[in-house]
Amino acid sequence: MINVGNALIFADEAAFQGSNGLLSMFSNTNGTGLPILDSSLTAITQALQIPVIILLIAFLVFAVYTLGKLLSEHLSRKKVPVSLIKDMIYAIYDAESAEDIKNVVNNADIQKSQKRILSELADSEHLGKKSRETLARRLIANEEDKIAQNINKTDIVTKIGPTLGLMGTLIPMGPGLAALGTGDVTTLASAITIAFNTTVIGIGAGAIGYFASKLRRRWFGEYLANLDALMDAILDNIDKRDERLK
Repeated sequence: MINVGNALIFADEAAFQGSNGLLSMFSNTNGTGLPILDSSLTAITQALQIPVIILLIAFLVFAVYTLGKLLSEHLSRKKVPVSLIKDMIYAIYDAESAEDIKNVVNNADIQKSQKRILSELADSEHLGKKSRETLARRLIANEEDKIAQNINKTDIVTKIGPTLGLMGTLIPMGPGLAALGTGDVTTLASAITIAFNTTVIGIGAGAIGYFASKLRRRWFGEYLANLDALMDAILDNIDKRDERLK
């Protein structure tokens, strides 16, 4: 006769051993639980190390170039006092013709780009009032677009530089910690050196980009404020002369 109790116990043990074998195919206590996934993630992250380092070097070169360009802009920048803008507004408003306005603008110590825009607006006296205002808004918007494109470059370095630095820190630490488990101190030291270097470069490039963006925003803010005030004065002058002709 078959002992039913022993048969059930034997079946339970077989099922338990089978389940352990099935789980062992997917278990990995050292990673995600899937060896194939672990190896894939490791390969992907290690493949990113060289591109990250190249990008960090490029960002560092751009940051140094930006710093030198910023110094050059500071030395060549014309500091326009409020008193000069005030005198120009009065002179522009009292001008009797477009040529008088352009003489005031060209003789003033302001940026060449401001002179070009103001002269272009002064020559628009033959346009209607709405057309002149539309032209003035478009000229201002064009300058704002140029400024935004200039600042966006350093903003990218400010935001992406530290991120790349963090990636450059974490990527080599995986193999480094694995080497520590096997007692390979040399590999660990090399990984830590790469991690520290990439962190410093990423944070340094981001700091230079932040400083450049901050300073340029202040300069360009003054530039646009002065330009807007002078353009309003020109529009008021043209409107005043139009009313005299009516």
